[in-house]
Formats: sequence, structure tokens, C-alpha cells
Amino acid sequence: MNASSVLSLVRDDLRAFAGYSSARSSALVGDVWLNANESAWANPADPQGSARRYPEPQPEALRARLAALYGCTPEQLLIGRGSDEAIDLLVRALCEPGRDAVLVTPPVFGMYAVCSRLQNAPLLEVPLLDSESGLNADIDAIIATALSGKAKLVFLCTPSNPAGSSIALGEIERVATALRGRAVVVVDEAYGEYAEQASAVTLLDRYDNLAVLRTLSKAHALAAARIGSLIAAPELIQLLRRCQAPYPVPAPCSALALAALEPTALKTTAARVAEVKAERARLQQALQSAPGVRRVYASQGNYLLVRFNDAQAAFDALLASGVVVRDQRAAPQLGDALRITVGSPAENDRVLQVLTAGRAAA
Repeated sequence: MNASSVLSLVRDDLRAFAGYSSARSSALVGDVWLNANESAWANPADPQGSARRYPEPQPEALRARLAALYGCTPEQLLIGRGSDEAIDLLVRALCEPGRDAVLVTPPVFGMYAVCSRLQNAPLLEVPLLDSESGLNADIDAIIATALSGKAKLVFLCTPSNPAGSSIALGEIERVATALRGRAVVVVDEAYGEYAEQASAVTLLDRYDNLAVLRTLSKAHALAAARIGSLIAAPELIQLLRRCQAPYPVPAPCSALALAALEPTALKTTAARVAEVKAERARLQQALQSAPGVRRVYASQGNYLLVRFNDAQAAFDALLASGVVVRDQRAAPQLGDALRITVGSPAENDRVLQVLTAGRAAA
């Protein structure tokens, strides 16, 4: 696939944009560093001086480790401040304000719409279809709406947050094929570790208009470190890097992420993911028979979307017991729903104790 075609989707005024050349972006060698106006002394709070120098814009060791984790090349990967920064970069780089649209599938993660609004990019919505199998993406409507609405970006969240449903790789391919040369299809796999199907990264070699979002915030338990990855055609990654802030990855966060991706840590993470899956099944089964619960959606994420006869009563009962869940009632189609993250077995027991005791029943 000729990756130059994906660059044709970038804003005309940014294709040759050079961006900011920071002091760390040049491959210079020396032992007295006087090119970045940094302090010559360490801060008393940092006696080793580890924070005195600006960090690598894209830490090579971390980039290589993440590429190995996700099954891509380092050239295909951009590290950012969680997935949020990558979403914002994509919208700003591809969408001409007031002209190029962003397509989303509500109810879904809200940052796609927020970034669209900040860029003044028209927002196209193709609601998830509620059926016996769950809240699922309407692929035919996504393709038709993207084409007629001149979408430059199509966000497919899989597993979908908060619905928990996945989009089959064949369906993702269908969207990427239909929108080739017209839009970049962004597959958000923030919860991919909890899903049963392979990553859309496996499709990148065949579809240059495909991009994948991954994060260390969920399964890897590093939400505060803000380490996210965008995986896409190398040419698009290079362009987005030029649009990115000079030093997006703080050195302490990079060091923490590298330690979290060591084999021993990854083994522990895999065991915890397996435990979450088992707890997800247990929690789903128990909640389905709880008084006041109308429906529990099957989920491929580390959460369950639950409809109640009285969602306010359920929310209040849980909160009174010290359990905080996500109120989804303001989201489209979810006026009676709460999203419950799958916690530890003890935390899940507390949820069940409240909801199965009838305290939240209508």
C-alpha cells in the first residue's frame, strides 16, 4: 500500500508543516549541554538531577518496547499523553475547521466529540443499534453517513465504551475499504487487552487509512502516567509528530512505563486481565438476577453496562455504601443505565451485596 495516499487526507496547510525543532530533536553529542537553557544544578527535591534535562520527545527504548507489545514497528508508533492527545492530534491535523467532519457512534467515549467541537469540525453521529446481542455498531450506516457527510475521521471504539461490544475485524476492513482515500478510520482499542479478538494492528499493512489507539491506562494500571500510543502509517506518524508538543513524554513516566513492560510485570498484568475476565462473567451472571436490574450487557471491556428500573436509586444505594460507579443517564439511549467497572473480587462483592439485597430495587 502506498502510504502517500493517507497524507492526501491531511489538511493542505499542514502537509509541509515543519513544526517546532526542540533542543532534544537534534542528534548532537557532547558532555557539556548548554543548548536548552536548562539549570546547571539539580533541584533539592531531585538530588540525582534526573529531572534537570528535558526528556526525549519520543523515548527510543519505550517506543521499541511498545511496538513489540502491540505488534508493529517503532516507525508506526507515536507516544502521547494517553489516547486523548492522539485523538486531538488527529482531529487537528486532518480536519479543516467548518468543513471536514468527524463521525462517532454514540453512546461512546466523549473525547471524540470534544476534540471535534474544539476544532469546529462537524460532528456526524451514527447511534449504536440496541438488539438482543447488545449495543452494536451499524456498519452500513457508518459507511453511508461518512461518505455523504464528508467525514475525514471515523472513530470506531472496540470494545466500545460504555457498551462493551466489539467490532469484528472483517467489519473494520469493510469500513476502511469503503473510505479509502476519503477518511482515516481510527480503531480505539483502549480496552483491547480484555477482548477476545485480535487487534486491528494486524490490518495496518493492507489499509493505510487505518489507525489504532492503545493505552497503558487500563490493563497495565498506569492511568496516572498518561502513556498512550497511536499506531498508523509511518508517514502519518511523522506528520503528527511535527504537530505534537515538543516534550510529550515526561522522563519519570517513561521510566515507569518501561518497568511496567518488563517480562515479570507483563506476566502479572496478564494474570490480572484473566482475573478481570473471570470476575466480569461472575458479576454479569449475578447482576442479571438482581432485583431492579432490567438488563446487563455482555462486555469485552473491564466494565458492565447495566440498565435499572430506577438507576438513581441504584446509584444512591451504591454510593451510600462507598461504591462509586459511572452514571450514564445523560448519554444517548442510556437514560436508565450505570456503568460498573469490574474491580477486585472483594470490590465486586460489595457491589453485589448492595444490588442483590434489594436496596436498589424499584
